[in-house]
Amino acid sequence: RVVGCGQWTEVELGLSGTCLSLWLQCRLHHLQGPLDTMVLRLWLALAAGWLGGALGCTTLILGKKATSDGSVMATHTNDGEGITDPRLVKVPAMDWPAGSMRPVFPSPENYPRYVGTARGVEQYYPKPGQEESVAVGYIPQVNHTWAYFEETYGVMNEKQVAIGESTCSAVYTARSLDSGGKALFSIDELSRVAMERASTAREAVQLMGDLGVEYGFHGQSGSFEGSGESLMVIDPEEGFVFHILPDPTGASAIWVAARVPDDSMAVVANMFSIRQVNLSDTQNFLGRQDMWDLAQSEGLWNASMPYDFTATFSDGEYAHRYYSGRRMWGAWRLAAPSFTASNLSPEYENLRFDRPYPFAVAVETPLAVSDVIAINRDWYQATPYDQGVGMAAGFGGTPDRYGGCKGNCSNVTGNWERPIALYRSSDTYVVQSRGWLPNSVGGTIWFAPHAAHGTVYVPLAAGMASAPREYSDGWQGQPVSEARRTNGGFWASRLVENVMQMRFQDMLPVVRAEQEAWEAKGLRLQAALSEAYAREGGSDDAALTARCLEFARDAVKAWWSLSDDLLFTYADGFHNYWKLGTFHSSSIGYPAWWMNSVGYENGPPSV
Repeated sequence: RVVGCGQWTEVELGLSGTCLSLWLQCRLHHLQGPLDTMVLRLWLALAAGWLGGALGCTTLILGKKATSDGSVMATHTNDGEGITDPRLVKVPAMDWPAGSMRPVFPSPENYPRYVGTARGVEQYYPKPGQEESVAVGYIPQVNHTWAYFEETYGVMNEKQVAIGESTCSAVYTARSLDSGGKALFSIDELSRVAMERASTAREAVQLMGDLGVEYGFHGQSGSFEGSGESLMVIDPEEGFVFHILPDPTGASAIWVAARVPDDSMAVVANMFSIRQVNLSDTQNFLGRQDMWDLAQSEGLWNASMPYDFTATFSDGEYAHRYYSGRRMWGAWRLAAPSFTASNLSPEYENLRFDRPYPFAVAVETPLAVSDVIAINRDWYQATPYDQGVGMAAGFGGTPDRYGGCKGNCSNVTGNWERPIALYRSSDTYVVQSRGWLPNSVGGTIWFAPHAAHGTVYVPLAAGMASAPREYSDGWQGQPVSEARRTNGGFWASRLVENVMQMRFQDMLPVVRAEQEAWEAKGLRLQAALSEAYAREGGSDDAALTARCLEFARDAVKAWWSLSDDLLFTYADGFHNYWKLGTFHSSSIGYPAWWMNSVGYENGPPSV
C-alpha cells in the first residue's frame, strides 16, 4: 500500500522488511511529536538494515564553459553490490511498424538485468537456465528508435544525448505494477526510452517527466532510501539535473529539471540537490506544473516557504550524516578550491533543511577529462577525512571500507566515511558530448569497469557498431579463469583493485602511472579519430569501431598483466624485481606508526 498507511497493522506487516519500511516511512510523515519521530527513524534504520546496506552512485555534470575543450560532460559511478550487472552493450537503431507497442520491463539491476531478444543485443539472448524477462506493461512505440549504449541505465545515444544516474531518498514511495502497485516506470526504463527517442537533453528530461506523470514512477527500493532518482542529462550544448519521485497516489510522478550554468559543475550524491525552482523560467527549469499545489495539499509546503525542491520533496541523506554532502564538498574542493575553502564547509547539521551547498559551483579552471576522472578517484586525499590514512586504512593505507560486521556486532556502532571512489562499483564512466564534431565521433564514453581507483578509462565513440566484448560479456559470477581466457574487463580491473589491498599505498604509484599512460593514449586516439572525421568531412563508422575495439582489447590485456606484475613485485611483503639479469628481493616492512599502534613493543623480549 502506498496511501492509507494508518490502516496497516503490525500483524499485516509481519516481518517483511520492505513493507515495514514503507509503513514506518508513511507514519513518519504523519507525525508531529519529536519523540515518536525519533523512534520511527530508529526503526527505519533497522528496516533499511534488513533490506541491505544503502547503495549509492556519485554523479557530476559540467557545462561547456566549465570544460577545457568546450564539451559538455557528465559522470556516473555505478555503486551497487557484488552482483550488480556490470555489462556495457550497444542497442542498435530500429524501425517499428505503425501501431507497435513498446514493452516496459522490470529493472532488477542484478545480473542478468534483462533476458530476451527485444533489444537486439546478443549478450541479452537467453542462455541455458535463464528465463526471458516479462514485460510489466506497454506504451505506444515510435516509428524509429536511436542506437545507444547502455549499462544499468542508458548511457549515450547516437545523437550525443548522455546520462549519469544517482539514486536518492524521497518523501513518497511507490510499488511497481509487477509488485502489486500502480507505477509502470523505473528510472532504468525511463533512461532507455530517453535514449531511444530524444535528440536533445531538454527533450529527454521532458519526455521522462511526462512518462512518469502519465504512467507512474517507482524507485528501486521499498524504503525511502532509493524511492527517488536523479539523472545528469547532457547533449553537446547543455546539461540538466533531473529529479523524479512518486506522487502520493503511487500512480504518477513529481519531477523537476534544472539547467546547469555553462561555467559550472553540479554534483548529485544520492540526494536531491535542486533548490530554488522557477517554472516560469522555461530556459532553466522544467517540471510538473502543479507540484507546489500538490505539496501544499500534502502539508509539505506553504506559500510562505521558498520553492525549494530538495527541502520539500527529498527525505534527506540516507545511511548517515555526510553520506551525500561530503562527496559534494569533496568534488567541489577539486573543481573550485578557493571558493570551496572560503564558502563551503565539509560539516553541517542538516543537508536538506540547512541548505549548506548551492545547486552548482562555477569551476575556477576549466576541467579536462583527466581532471574529471581524478574526481571519480577521490577519497578526500590530504584532508581530515582522507580514507587512506589511520588505523582503519591498515598498514597498507587502503581507502576501501567494506560493508558489514562479523562476530559479536551487538555493541558495534558507527559509520564509515563515504568517499567518491568506492570498491564496490560495478562500472564507472565519463560521458562527453562535443558539438563541433559529427555525432559518431563527437560523443565519447570514457568507460571503466569496476572501481575508479583501480581501473582504466577507455574512450568509446558514440558511432561504434558494438561495445567491446571485454565489457559486454563478463560479470561477478564468471570464473576468473574464464574471464582471463576471454580477456574480460570487469575481472581484470577487479583483480587489480583487490591485489592492491596487500599494500595499497606502495602499489598506488605503479597503478597511477599505468592509468595515466593508458588514458593519455586514449586521449590521443580520440584526437586522431576526431581529426580524421573532420578532415574527411564524413564518417567511417567501421574504421572507428575497429580502432576503439582494438584499444579496449589492448587496455584490458594490460590490466591483466598489471595484476600479475603487482603480485610478483609485492608478494609476501617483499619488494621483488629483476635488475641486470639478477633477481632481488628485500623486505619492505611495516610503517613505524602502525607498529607502535598495534603493540609491537609488547611482543617477546629481545635476547
